[in-house]
Amino acid sequence: MAEPTSLASLEAGFEREARLDEPFVVLTVAASLIATLGLLADSAAVVIGAMLIAPWILPLRSASFAIIDGRLNLAGRALLTLAVGVTITIALSAGLGWLARLPVLGDEVLRRTTPNLLDLGIALVAGSIATYGRLRQEAVSSIAGTAIAVALVPPVCVLGLLLSIQQWGPARGAALLFAANLLGILSGGLLTLVVSQASLRQQLWRSRIGLVSLLLTGLLLIPLTGSFLSLVAQAQRRVALQEVERAITESLRQRTITLGKDSELTSVSIDWNQNPPLIKAAVSVSRPNLPTPKQVAAVQDFINKQQSFNYRLLVQRVSIDVIGPEAAPNPEPASSDEAAGISVPTPPSSPPPLPPLPADPPPADNKPPLAEN
Repeated sequence: MAEPTSLASLEAGFEREARLDEPFVVLTVAASLIATLGLLADSAAVVIGAMLIAPWILPLRSASFAIIDGRLNLAGRALLTLAVGVTITIALSAGLGWLARLPVLGDEVLRRTTPNLLDLGIALVAGSIATYGRLRQEAVSSIAGTAIAVALVPPVCVLGLLLSIQQWGPARGAALLFAANLLGILSGGLLTLVVSQASLRQQLWRSRIGLVSLLLTGLLLIPLTGSFLSLVAQAQRRVALQEVERAITESLRQRTITLGKDSELTSVSIDWNQNPPLIKAAVSVSRPNLPTPKQVAAVQDFINKQQSFNYRLLVQRVSIDVIGPEAAPNPEPASSDEAAGISVPTPPSSPPPLPPLPADPPPADNKPPLAEN
């Protein structure tokens, strides 16, 4: 097993990673362009490729070491390098967004506008692993996976795209996600250095910047917790909607309303803003008088008996009329003997119709013939 990297070697490595040099700028430009184009195309694979190229995690873990070691000059250089990268990315993504002028952005953009506690947890672990990869040379391959796990460039690209179309609310969500990733990586790196390097443990308590970083990370728990609770509530509502839909389907087909093939549940939605929540079910029926109000009330009772609280049910019935023109039947397929080439005698045709009978002679005149003169 390889020995941990010495403190002097760590300092030299973190000095290199904090530099604002040509490779950092080139990789930042490339990652920004690829990520922005992938977001515009709504392609997750392209965005993941941009994450692998982005070099931002290097100055971030350098800043973690500088903060805990009390080297303010190194921390300033690392954060300045990151700030230049962020500025480049926002400018490029906003420019591409202004040129594309897409009226609607895809799911890859929307997913990065509602951060929650899960994103902060991912960033903390990613920051720890990224710093561990510097401490242990055999774990250097973890950097690629860390870059994919915690997205630094894509949220900034989303921020630029949303600013280009003046979507201020979602833009704040993208900025919050970037802040969560940034502080999470910093805090994760700080904790990893403290655990792995005994010489740095005492310095954490003397490092005011390190404590401020941890404090800011803790303050992020307030907005992120609210988003997480909203996410949990949405998941619970989806489960409740599925249960209600199953209950309505079972009622329509098997239990209270026995319509059989005469009905089909087409859609179900729940309005959670009302008390009790309002279920709106659309049913297509071939008998316009069904379901009756009494049957709908029975289905509502059946649903409420299965759930933990009451619902109100409204059914929108749509009558379906089957309309279609008549069509001539298709010709009968040839028999197997005819397909094999065997001549089959045709049955004798019906005899020709009999000729019409001659007309009856005119009735005889019983009067005597007139005498000739």
